[in-house]
Amino acid sequence: MIIILKNNPDKDQLENLEYWLSGMGIKVHPTVGTGKTILGLVGDTSRLDIDLISALDIVEDVKRVQEPFKNANRKFHPEDTVIDIGGVRIGGGTLTIIAGPCSVESEEQVVGIAKSVKESGATILRGGAFKPRSSPYSFQGLGIEGIRILLAAKEATGLPVVSEIMDASQLPLFADIDILQVGARNMQNFSLLKALGKQDKPVLLKRGLSSTYEEWLMSAEYVLAGGNDKVILCERGIRTFETYTRNTLDVSCVPVLRQMTHLPVIIDPSHACGRYQWVPALANAGIAAGADGVLIEVHNDPQHAKCDGPQSLTPDRFAQAVPELKAIHDIVRGGKHN
Repeated sequence: MIIILKNNPDKDQLENLEYWLSGMGIKVHPTVGTGKTILGLVGDTSRLDIDLISALDIVEDVKRVQEPFKNANRKFHPEDTVIDIGGVRIGGGTLTIIAGPCSVESEEQVVGIAKSVKESGATILRGGAFKPRSSPYSFQGLGIEGIRILLAAKEATGLPVVSEIMDASQLPLFADIDILQVGARNMQNFSLLKALGKQDKPVLLKRGLSSTYEEWLMSAEYVLAGGNDKVILCERGIRTFETYTRNTLDVSCVPVLRQMTHLPVIIDPSHACGRYQWVPALANAGIAAGADGVLIEVHNDPQHAKCDGPQSLTPDRFAQAVPELKAIHDIVRGGKHN
């Protein structure tokens, strides 16, 4: 349920209303926008009398929200959520470019790539220290050493860092990582999501391989319900009957989610297609559809990469792709860059 308040509501009446709702076991999430103040109510609202609430002087309207995701719902939070990481903004019409290697291999590799992608326009560095792989015999990442290398690259370039966390027990290791990534296979790892809901840092939540929009948003709801309102949704391609590409990029999710939720939406064209030749075109398509940013894999020597080399752009190819991304974003979203 949402309660839309009139402009400049009486402070005492508002406090009395919130106190009464809390006494009914209802959690109240206020959202103050440029034009309206909205109270989002989470809990058993079936006992609340809509007519009684509507009759209050400070109330303009009361509506029930039918969707199971409440905190992620744009009806609860009409304005876009904007996440600020040391001056780097994600959401609200700003173009965010995240780039880096699929997996951390060496300090020289990651620092070199970080400097290169920053010069080309990237504002966040990505890199996998722990790698969930389909085969137990594939490279699993450098682990703690990989975290150290990512932080060295952050110190050398000033770029915030995003890396994938696989289990809640790893949280102490990620204390200095700026954005915690939840991979597609962990999208419904609810114990992990609950733990991330108690953290005060952004969570980049990738869509599951066969997950619906509602299932994806309900996973985000786990994090939001825990008190962490810094969630970024990442479309990374879904499994379909087509096998020519690694996955199928669902570009339609971008406008749909922008209507359903206030959370930032970015796309990962690298995992979607699995071949570097198609990454720039898919990245452009995502931005043209209204995405808030892209997550692109960049490797200095893709042919010898320990993970996902075929889908990685070289630094030179990445540098060539960025101007097109910015040009399309300028047309679609008005030209706000980090």
